[in-house]
Amino acid sequence: MKEELIVGLVSISDRASAGVYRDEGIPSLKEWLHSAIASPAWRDETRLIADEMAIIESTLVELVDEKRCHLVLTTGGTGPARRDVTPEATLAIADKVMPGFGEQMRSLSLKFVPTAILSRQVAVIRRQALIINLPGQPKSIRETLQGLPDAPGIFAAVPYCIDLIGGPYIETNEAVVKAFRPKSAIRNK
Repeated sequence: MKEELIVGLVSISDRASAGVYRDEGIPSLKEWLHSAIASPAWRDETRLIADEMAIIESTLVELVDEKRCHLVLTTGGTGPARRDVTPEATLAIADKVMPGFGEQMRSLSLKFVPTAILSRQVAVIRRQALIINLPGQPKSIRETLQGLPDAPGIFAAVPYCIDLIGGPYIETNEAVVKAFRPKSAIRNK
């Protein structure tokens, strides 16, 4: 039996976590992932939390160390505002930094808004998991994960990264996003 992929989804927002408005991050992530992941065995662990360094750190540690997530996607808290501390919390619990993910997300977003240079998204490895800080807006989440006709989204690299750190083999719906793997890493279905 194939190993089940466990994906942590974390929406980081003071106001949404306090019930001031409805969170759009987790529903957007779930919708996109259901369209993109073709692997039959996967599930998510969701958290809606305040933009507090200690809470973000403990949530990421819990999802990776206790819930055994292979992939954790966060949304929110990556701007320059005083309360935006998601990148700092993510880096604080990291074993390795994966700078290419943040570079590509900013590159994609710059095609739409000049303020994309204000984004501080990061990606890291902690134990058996890849953790990626995504933008906060549903449209931006989709664009950075899926990509554009002339630029690949970051999710194309996620399945092979998960392979390399010992996680389950992720198959994707190629109409949404084609996972890139070297020929030697492609498994027969």
